[in-house]
Amino acid sequence: MLPGGGGRWYSGVPPSFAAVMLLLLLGAGAALFCLLDAWFLLRLPLALLHALWLQPRLRDVLQEQSWPGLVLPSDLDWLLHMNNARYLREADLARSAYLARCGILDALRALGGSVVLAASCARHRRSLRLFERFAVRTRLLGWDGRAFYLEQRFVSPRHGFVCALLLCRLHVVGSSPGRLVQHLYQRQVNSPELPEEVQHWISYNEASSQKLRAESGLGINTKDE
Repeated sequence: MLPGGGGRWYSGVPPSFAAVMLLLLLGAGAALFCLLDAWFLLRLPLALLHALWLQPRLRDVLQEQSWPGLVLPSDLDWLLHMNNARYLREADLARSAYLARCGILDALRALGGSVVLAASCARHRRSLRLFERFAVRTRLLGWDGRAFYLEQRFVSPRHGFVCALLLCRLHVVGSSPGRLVQHLYQRQVNSPELPEEVQHWISYNEASSQKLRAESGLGINTKDE
Protein backbone atom coordinates (compact mmCIF):
# COMPACT_ATOMS: atom_id res chain seq x y z
CA MET A 1 0.00 0.00 0.00
CA LEU A 2 1.33 3.42 -0.96
CA PRO A 3 0.13 6.71 0.50
CA GLY A 4 -1.57 9.05 -1.93
CA GLY A 5 -2.29 12.77 -1.82
CA GLY A 6 -4.79 13.94 0.75
CA GLY A 7 -4.17 11.00 3.05
CA ARG A 8 -5.66 8.43 0.65
CA TRP A 9 -4.09 5.05 -0.02
CA TYR A 10 -3.77 3.23 -3.32
CA SER A 11 -3.24 -0.48 -3.78
CA GLY A 12 -0.88 -0.12 -6.72
CA VAL A 13 -2.74 -2.91 -8.57
CA PRO A 14 -3.50 -1.86 -12.18
CA PRO A 15 -7.07 -2.23 -13.42
CA SER A 16 -7.80 -5.57 -15.02
CA PHE A 17 -7.83 -6.00 -18.78
CA ALA A 18 -11.51 -6.92 -18.69
CA ALA A 19 -12.39 -3.69 -16.87
CA VAL A 20 -10.45 -1.61 -19.40
CA MET A 21 -12.15 -3.34 -22.32
CA LEU A 22 -15.54 -2.82 -20.69
CA LEU A 23 -14.87 0.90 -20.34
CA LEU A 24 -13.71 1.11 -23.95
CA LEU A 25 -16.81 -0.71 -25.18
CA LEU A 26 -19.09 1.53 -23.11
CA GLY A 27 -17.31 4.59 -24.46
CA ALA A 28 -17.57 3.35 -28.05
CA GLY A 29 -21.25 2.56 -27.58
CA ALA A 30 -21.93 6.00 -26.13
CA ALA A 31 -20.06 7.62 -29.02
CA LEU A 32 -22.12 5.66 -31.57
CA PHE A 33 -25.39 6.73 -30.00
CA CYS A 34 -24.25 10.36 -29.66
CA LEU A 35 -22.68 10.76 -33.10
CA LEU A 36 -24.73 8.31 -35.18
CA ASP A 37 -28.24 6.90 -35.15
CA ALA A 38 -26.86 3.59 -33.89
CA TRP A 39 -30.29 2.16 -33.07
CA PHE A 40 -31.37 2.62 -36.70
CA LEU A 41 -28.10 1.18 -38.01
CA LEU A 42 -28.76 -1.90 -35.87
CA ARG A 43 -32.45 -2.23 -36.74
CA LEU A 44 -31.95 -2.05 -40.52
CA PRO A 45 -29.94 -5.30 -40.90
CA LEU A 46 -32.21 -6.98 -38.35
CA ALA A 47 -35.24 -5.95 -40.40
CA LEU A 48 -33.67 -7.39 -43.55
CA LEU A 49 -32.77 -10.66 -41.82
CA HIS A 50 -36.27 -10.93 -40.36
CA ALA A 51 -37.84 -10.34 -43.78
CA LEU A 52 -35.58 -12.85 -45.52
CA TRP A 53 -35.55 -15.66 -42.95
CA LEU A 54 -38.67 -15.38 -40.81
CA GLN A 55 -41.35 -14.11 -43.21
CA PRO A 56 -42.78 -15.83 -46.29
CA ARG A 57 -41.66 -14.63 -49.69
CA LEU A 58 -44.05 -12.28 -51.51
CA ARG A 59 -44.93 -13.93 -54.80
CA ASP A 60 -46.41 -10.75 -56.26
CA VAL A 61 -44.46 -7.46 -56.25
CA LEU A 62 -47.81 -5.65 -56.05
CA GLN A 63 -48.78 -7.48 -52.86
CA GLU A 64 -49.04 -5.26 -49.79
CA GLN A 65 -46.74 -5.89 -46.84
CA SER A 66 -47.44 -4.88 -43.23
CA TRP A 67 -44.56 -3.93 -40.91
CA PRO A 68 -45.23 -3.45 -37.15
CA GLY A 69 -44.13 -0.38 -35.20
CA LEU A 70 -44.27 1.06 -31.68
CA VAL A 71 -43.81 4.67 -30.57
CA LEU A 72 -40.91 4.80 -28.09
CA PRO A 73 -39.86 7.69 -25.83
CA SER A 74 -36.94 8.47 -28.18
CA ASP A 75 -39.45 9.00 -31.02
CA LEU A 76 -41.30 11.87 -29.34
CA ASP A 77 -41.17 15.60 -30.04
CA TRP A 78 -41.89 18.43 -27.58
CA LEU A 79 -45.64 17.92 -27.98
CA LEU A 80 -45.27 14.22 -27.04
CA HIS A 81 -46.21 13.10 -30.56
CA MET A 82 -44.06 10.92 -32.78
CA ASN A 83 -41.55 13.23 -34.45
CA ASN A 84 -42.12 13.83 -38.17
CA ALA A 85 -38.63 12.55 -39.00
CA ARG A 86 -39.40 9.23 -37.30
CA TYR A 87 -42.13 8.51 -39.83
CA LEU A 88 -39.52 8.61 -42.59
CA ARG A 89 -37.20 6.32 -40.64
CA GLU A 90 -39.93 3.74 -39.94
CA ALA A 91 -40.99 3.94 -43.59
CA ASP A 92 -37.38 3.25 -44.60
CA LEU A 93 -37.30 0.09 -42.50
CA ALA A 94 -40.65 -1.12 -43.85
CA ARG A 95 -39.58 -0.35 -47.42
CA SER A 96 -36.32 -2.26 -47.02
CA ALA A 97 -38.21 -5.28 -45.67
CA TYR A 98 -40.62 -5.10 -48.62
CA LEU A 99 -37.77 -5.01 -51.17
CA ALA A 100 -36.22 -8.07 -49.50
CA ARG A 101 -39.46 -10.09 -49.31
CA CYS A 102 -40.61 -9.49 -52.88
CA GLY A 103 -37.20 -10.36 -54.35
CA ILE A 104 -36.22 -6.97 -55.75
CA LEU A 105 -33.03 -6.93 -53.64
CA ASP A 106 -32.06 -10.32 -55.09
CA ALA A 107 -32.76 -9.04 -58.60
CA LEU A 108 -30.62 -5.95 -57.96
CA ARG A 109 -27.71 -8.13 -56.87
CA ALA A 110 -28.12 -10.38 -59.90
CA LEU A 111 -28.24 -7.48 -62.38
CA GLY A 112 -25.66 -5.29 -60.66
CA GLY A 113 -28.04 -2.44 -59.80
CA SER A 114 -29.08 -0.44 -56.78
CA VAL A 115 -31.95 1.79 -55.67
CA VAL A 116 -31.92 5.27 -54.14
CA LEU A 117 -34.78 7.25 -52.65
CA ALA A 118 -35.20 10.16 -55.09
CA ALA A 119 -38.37 11.75 -53.68
CA SER A 120 -40.92 11.33 -50.93
CA CYS A 121 -44.08 13.13 -49.92
CA ALA A 122 -45.77 12.77 -46.52
CA ARG A 123 -49.24 13.59 -45.26
CA HIS A 124 -49.94 13.52 -41.51
CA ARG A 125 -53.58 12.99 -40.59
CA ARG A 126 -53.46 12.06 -36.90
CA SER A 127 -50.68 12.02 -34.31
CA LEU A 128 -49.17 8.82 -32.97
CA ARG A 129 -48.52 8.97 -29.22
CA LEU A 130 -46.22 7.27 -26.72
CA PHE A 131 -46.36 3.44 -26.74
CA GLU A 132 -49.01 3.47 -29.46
CA ARG A 133 -48.72 0.59 -31.88
CA PHE A 134 -49.04 1.05 -35.63
CA ALA A 135 -48.47 -0.83 -38.87
CA VAL A 136 -46.66 0.47 -41.94
CA ARG A 137 -48.41 -0.98 -44.98
CA THR A 138 -46.21 -0.81 -48.06
CA ARG A 139 -47.33 -1.52 -51.60
CA LEU A 140 -45.89 -0.96 -55.05
CA LEU A 141 -48.11 1.26 -57.21
CA GLY A 142 -46.16 0.89 -60.43
CA TRP A 143 -43.01 1.92 -62.26
CA ASP A 144 -41.68 3.77 -65.28
CA GLY A 145 -38.38 3.71 -67.14
CA ARG A 146 -36.37 4.99 -64.15
CA ALA A 147 -38.19 4.47 -60.88
CA PHE A 148 -40.54 2.44 -58.69
CA TYR A 149 -43.44 4.28 -57.01
CA LEU A 150 -44.58 3.05 -53.61
CA GLU A 151 -47.28 4.00 -51.15
CA GLN A 152 -46.76 3.56 -47.40
CA ARG A 153 -49.58 3.93 -44.89
CA PHE A 154 -49.21 4.28 -41.13
CA VAL A 155 -52.32 2.52 -39.84
CA SER A 156 -53.64 2.30 -36.29
CA PRO A 157 -54.54 -1.34 -35.55
CA ARG A 158 -57.25 -0.27 -33.09
CA HIS A 159 -59.64 1.29 -35.61
CA GLY A 160 -57.83 1.07 -38.95
CA PHE A 161 -57.38 4.82 -39.27
CA VAL A 162 -54.61 5.92 -41.68
CA CYS A 163 -52.55 8.25 -39.48
CA ALA A 164 -49.99 9.16 -42.16
CA LEU A 165 -49.47 8.50 -45.85
CA LEU A 166 -46.18 8.54 -47.77
CA LEU A 167 -45.45 8.40 -51.49
CA CYS A 168 -41.94 7.29 -52.44
CA ARG A 169 -40.00 7.37 -55.69
CA LEU A 170 -37.14 4.84 -55.82
CA HIS A 171 -34.71 5.45 -58.67
CA VAL A 172 -33.01 2.35 -60.05
CA VAL A 173 -29.29 2.83 -60.76
CA GLY A 174 -27.38 0.47 -63.04
CA SER A 175 -30.51 -1.23 -64.36
CA SER A 176 -34.20 -0.39 -64.81
CA PRO A 177 -37.44 -1.26 -63.00
CA GLY A 178 -38.71 -3.15 -66.04
CA ARG A 179 -35.60 -5.34 -66.19
CA LEU A 180 -35.84 -6.10 -62.46
CA VAL A 181 -39.48 -7.17 -62.69
CA GLN A 182 -38.73 -9.19 -65.81
CA HIS A 183 -35.92 -10.96 -63.92
CA LEU A 184 -38.35 -11.84 -61.12
CA TYR A 185 -41.11 -13.21 -63.37
CA GLN A 186 -38.93 -14.43 -66.25
CA ARG A 187 -41.18 -12.58 -68.67
CA GLN A 188 -42.11 -9.06 -69.72
CA VAL A 189 -44.50 -7.40 -67.26
CA ASN A 190 -46.17 -4.05 -67.78
CA SER A 191 -46.67 -1.61 -64.93
CA PRO A 192 -50.20 -0.95 -63.68
CA GLU A 193 -51.48 2.51 -64.49
CA LEU A 194 -50.32 4.88 -61.79
CA PRO A 195 -53.07 6.60 -59.76
CA GLU A 196 -54.00 10.11 -60.84
CA GLU A 197 -52.61 11.75 -57.71
CA VAL A 198 -49.25 10.01 -58.25
CA GLN A 199 -49.13 11.25 -61.84
CA HIS A 200 -49.72 14.79 -60.56
CA TRP A 201 -46.92 14.30 -58.05
CA ILE A 202 -44.55 13.10 -60.79
CA SER A 203 -45.43 16.18 -62.86
CA TYR A 204 -44.70 18.41 -59.87
CA ASN A 205 -41.30 16.76 -59.32
CA GLU A 206 -40.38 17.21 -62.97
CA ALA A 207 -41.47 20.86 -62.98
CA SER A 208 -39.43 21.44 -59.80
CA SER A 209 -36.37 19.78 -61.36
CA GLN A 210 -36.64 21.92 -64.49
CA LYS A 211 -36.89 25.07 -62.40
CA LEU A 212 -33.83 24.13 -60.32
CA ARG A 213 -31.83 23.29 -63.46
CA ALA A 214 -32.68 26.68 -64.93
CA GLU A 215 -31.71 28.47 -61.73
CA SER A 216 -28.35 26.68 -61.61
CA GLY A 217 -27.61 27.22 -65.31
CA LEU A 218 -27.81 23.54 -66.24
CA GLY A 219 -29.34 22.32 -69.45
CA ILE A 220 -32.94 21.13 -69.49
CA ASN A 221 -31.75 17.67 -70.56
CA THR A 222 -29.64 17.26 -67.42
CA LYS A 223 -31.16 14.49 -65.30
CA ASP A 224 -31.45 14.28 -61.56
CA GLU A 225 -29.54 11.44 -59.97
